[in-house]
Amino acid sequence: MTSSTSNSDPEEQPAADHYRRGDRVALEHTSDSDTGLRPEAQGTVRRYDPQGQVLDVAWDGGSQLSLLLGEGDRVRRLPAVPPAELWQPVRDALRAAGEAAGRDAAGWWAQHTLGGQARGDVTDIARRVLSGIEDIVPMILDGLPTADRYHLAEDPERYAEHAPPGAPAWQDLSVQQCDQARWAWCDGYDDAAHAEAERQCRMLLHPDGDESDLTHVHPDRVRLGGPGVFAGDWAWRPNADGQMRVPVGFVGILVDLWNGWAVFTCTREVAEAIVADQQAARDSLRQSLAQGGLPEADLDRVVDQSMARLSFDGDAIVADFTRNEDDLDAIERVSPDTDGRYDVMGRSWTWLPVHPYDCDRIVGAIPDPPAHGHAEHGPHRTGEVGN
Repeated sequence: MTSSTSNSDPEEQPAADHYRRGDRVALEHTSDSDTGLRPEAQGTVRRYDPQGQVLDVAWDGGSQLSLLLGEGDRVRRLPAVPPAELWQPVRDALRAAGEAAGRDAAGWWAQHTLGGQARGDVTDIARRVLSGIEDIVPMILDGLPTADRYHLAEDPERYAEHAPPGAPAWQDLSVQQCDQARWAWCDGYDDAAHAEAERQCRMLLHPDGDESDLTHVHPDRVRLGGPGVFAGDWAWRPNADGQMRVPVGFVGILVDLWNGWAVFTCTREVAEAIVADQQAARDSLRQSLAQGGLPEADLDRVVDQSMARLSFDGDAIVADFTRNEDDLDAIERVSPDTDGRYDVMGRSWTWLPVHPYDCDRIVGAIPDPPAHGHAEHGPHRTGEVGN
């Protein structure tokens, strides 16, 4: 037996039949018929008695069986566990591989659930999936691509394919490292699959195919000083499929509540779209009245009595209610504030925040979610993003 205490060469390795505390070993054979240990079980050496050739091992599975090496028990020394800075790149590589597989799986899921091979109302499915992911609804999450964390058969092949150069061989890993490698891949798979499923749902529901996360402007999360998408409570109308939709939603900042209705400010571009939408509504009403047989001479009067005229005069919006209210002085001017933002009919019309996915078109750029989940105050980046 060769002693490991020799100091003739500090780099000299211990002899094959000597073990140090902390060495990693794998069981090859034991004559103990009562143990639950099986070949390839791994453990950490606690103590070695070279005279009696007794090896005490803390087995990874919890057993404390000591081996009698002089009576036929055999173990194989495992390579030293790589330091954390060398092992982490292995876990990172396995996670990246899992992410790629998860995105691919979510793509197939979307094709069958939201795409051409889907059945039923895919927009309703997309809404339920987004809500289920956000609220962690097991029934929804179970329907998304998910890695099987307890299916071990593919681990060696997966590790060999994706571990970076210089990584230890699969058979040399400890049980803990095998678990870490598997879970890194599975974590990457699940996170990427769920993120891609969310992205596909958002793209389907957004009128412009935008994949941005719009959770922060859902109607129940719009707060004073924060952004939202607004429309009149009168705006809802059925589409060709009979679904109630908002033809156009307007991005703004909620600044007040008036009798329970929203008061918001918006950019010049959004204000112009509101004025144009009002004129389109007036034109539609006029056409409908004409088709109903109303004489040409009465059309303008009836339309004016039903809907105010909005127009721009320089930087100000002119709201003409004279025929609505039968009052020649019922004309309001809405001028921009110091930031160039407009409060368009804020205390005259019944505006309310609407879900962006209920709109066929959105005018104005929805700002990114605020940091730390708090409502932003002050000016926001805005602009035309609708068709």
